[in-house]
Amino acid sequence: MQLKIKDSFNKELPSDSNMDNTRRQVFNAAHSYVTPKIPSSPKLIHASEDIATELGIDVEDLKSQKFLDLFSGSKVHNKTQPYAMAYAGHQFGNWAGQLGDGRAINLFEIVNNEKRWALQLKGAGETPYSRQGDGLAVLRSSIREYLCSEAMHHLGVPTTRALSLMLSGDEVLRDMLYDGNAAYEKGAIVCRVAPTFIRFGNFELFAARQDHKNLKLLADYTIKYFYPDIDKPSKERYIEFFKNVANRTLDMIIHWQRVGFVHGVMNTDNMSILGLTIDYGPYGWLEGFDFGWTPNTTDSQNKRYRFGNQPNIALWNLVQLANALYPLVEDVEPFEEILNKYKTNFEIKSLDMMRSKIGLHTKQKNDLNLIQGLEDCLLSSETDMTIFFRLLSDYKKGKVEKGVATIEKAFYKPEEIIGKILEQWKDWFESYDQRLSIEDLDDNERKKKMNLVNPKYVLRNYMAQIAIDDADNGDYKLIDELFNLLKKPYNEQPDYEKWFAKRPDWARHKVGCSMLSCSS
Repeated sequence: MQLKIKDSFNKELPSDSNMDNTRRQVFNAAHSYVTPKIPSSPKLIHASEDIATELGIDVEDLKSQKFLDLFSGSKVHNKTQPYAMAYAGHQFGNWAGQLGDGRAINLFEIVNNEKRWALQLKGAGETPYSRQGDGLAVLRSSIREYLCSEAMHHLGVPTTRALSLMLSGDEVLRDMLYDGNAAYEKGAIVCRVAPTFIRFGNFELFAARQDHKNLKLLADYTIKYFYPDIDKPSKERYIEFFKNVANRTLDMIIHWQRVGFVHGVMNTDNMSILGLTIDYGPYGWLEGFDFGWTPNTTDSQNKRYRFGNQPNIALWNLVQLANALYPLVEDVEPFEEILNKYKTNFEIKSLDMMRSKIGLHTKQKNDLNLIQGLEDCLLSSETDMTIFFRLLSDYKKGKVEKGVATIEKAFYKPEEIIGKILEQWKDWFESYDQRLSIEDLDDNERKKKMNLVNPKYVLRNYMAQIAIDDADNGDYKLIDELFNLLKKPYNEQPDYEKWFAKRPDWARHKVGCSMLSCSS
């Protein structure tokens, strides 16, 4: 197995001079060197051939002992120095100070086909940033991360990727619901892959400590490798950098809203500087369409990270990044202009996204009212978001009387679709039909276009939980089935039709299927 290793982050940015792997505050450094914990009996459960190819790894090598050793943390590749990143962050809106990679260890960087990839192990042991944690991960959370990161990629959502999922052979103690009932679970390790894992919090750490020298080094490094098109004088380049980050972050959020994805823990240390979805913990997809839903038990009271608030939280997080970058610019106005632009761009892009979901390709002044009317209908009785938008593509122009019947399989309680609710739906289909009459697409063309933006299959929490339960019993077939299903989420896939279904009743309140904790 030949790897084209070409490290940059730990070569060009300052390292922690203390080589002891002890929990501590780390100053004047972007990272600390640390060696992964050797697992007792590692076993490969699954590996992504797609991302292996991206990295220049031969598919046959995935079965090798060398691959197992390297990506379980059993052995360190020669001439490399694994490390944990130092960063800070705001958690649930409060300044948390130094955080850092508490259970992630970066192995090395690979450059293949002129693309740079950083590879890190999640669950490979403690680091100086582990605080009270053990740096390990359990099988259930690792399965969820492995499947979701690849599923999001195939949905067209900017995301980190995953190369491999392994059992460590060790038992890990976890209190899944933070209710005092800790239990031992199977330990696991995921190899995560991204161009870089730099977060908003990396910049916040240096800014909070007024370490402007290293703040500038980090910004220059990030621009050099990941925003190389920025070629402007000193202060202007940092403004342009921030503008690019804001635009990428907005694009990511629009995609989240499009597919009904809820991240669950949008702290600033979980925000990628590249606008990638990062750190899959208590995430979930909307079952019933609900702006107020959050999958995170820790967030169940205030619902800061609820579905409908994700665009606002991204903006709030961008304000924190702007504050961190301010010392490099010393001018508030350009940051404010970019942040204000985010607001207007969101309104424009969100409306365009919703137009595409309901099959509109021209722009009319009353489109916003039509979409708000639809949202009111969706909220009137529990309606499955994924199934509704997929079925809506089957609507035929001029068939208003069949509108509700077209989407009735999306209703969780079809017996509620009577009286005022039924009339509300009928009125909406009347307006929708009139609006479609302006479009020049025929029904088949509209259906094709709608089905390119409305997935048929997403990784519902109950699906992941069934795979987790099977894996706990040593059966990994469903992991492979879901992995392959989710590679083509917009295709019909008749063999997998059973997964195009509403959340079953047994999963409504089951642990792992509705609400999840940050340890999930």
